[in-house]
Amino acid sequence: MNRVALAIATFGYVGFFPIAPGTAGSAAALLLYALVRAMGLPVAEALAVIVVFLMGVWASTRTETVLGTTDPGPVVIDEVLGMLITLAWLPLSPLGVLTGFVLFRIFDVIKPYPARRLENAPGGWGIMLDDAMAGVYGQVTLRAMVWAWPQWMSV
Repeated sequence: MNRVALAIATFGYVGFFPIAPGTAGSAAALLLYALVRAMGLPVAEALAVIVVFLMGVWASTRTETVLGTTDPGPVVIDEVLGMLITLAWLPLSPLGVLTGFVLFRIFDVIKPYPARRLENAPGGWGIMLDDAMAGVYGQVTLRAMVWAWPQWMSV
């Protein structure tokens, strides 16, 4: 079970990318986003967010124990969750997706309130919740941009 947890937490070992693993995890999340979006069902996007969140809490909690550290760098399932939340339910052009990627990375790094506080929750909860909040900030900002500049951001 430790190997399964590690594979999930690192999103297929993408988290071991030697440079900027969080950014690599966010980029890899775009593949999952594309697969889910191709289904054309808003409920599929909601289910993906829920499943990634629940699996991420379990896997990242277990991976913390396996690696012997809190919020280990290779754990990037939280970035996957944040990207899915940022991009969900919006009719995005490629520019809109790229903008969402950049927005999420900014919010994930600066962790505006209450994201930084959520990071202090125990185990995998803290790992996942702060990025979920960064994803919410990304979603709200991207939604406003789609509304303001639909010719640039949406399909």
